[in-house]
Amino acid sequence: MNLWFRLIYIVLAGLLRERVAWDAVTTVSFRVWPTDLDINMHMTNSRYLALMDLGRTNLIFQSGLMAFLRREKLAPVIAGSLVRFRRPLKLFEKITLTTQVIGWDAKWIFIDQRVMRGGELACQAMVKAVFLSKAGSVAPELLAKGLGQHPVSPLLPGWIKDWLSAESAAAQMGKSP
Repeated sequence: MNLWFRLIYIVLAGLLRERVAWDAVTTVSFRVWPTDLDINMHMTNSRYLALMDLGRTNLIFQSGLMAFLRREKLAPVIAGSLVRFRRPLKLFEKITLTTQVIGWDAKWIFIDQRVMRGGELACQAMVKAVFLSKAGSVAPELLAKGLGQHPVSPLLPGWIKDWLSAESAAAQMGKSP
């Protein structure tokens, strides 16, 4: 239930905050609540990802992307993520979540998200997202143009290609010869 309250907060705050470019760093803060804990009495791994959903929602509202998505009838979809858990988070600790689009290719948008506790990295994720219409995926450069942003991606780190190659190879493992 507490995610609903957090979602309402994110939507309202996102509507009230100053508009930013879609590749700007956006920040939201949370506290670790009892419902965020696992049996080890620290934040459960799945809660990090749920909070990161809220961080991306904040980015969508704060950048003005939500109005564009509604107008164009597009849906944001997460297609993959790489997550590193670095430090445990304890009950009532204050955390800050940053979210930033770091670039895109012809299909995917890559989003860096970091959960910080007092200047220390607790968790980092790189998320691969796509925006879908009824006709299929929408090129990220069209989203950028629709938002009045520069349509050319910043240079992506080289390891992103390695990640996409690894995903492609893993997808082949389940197919019969």
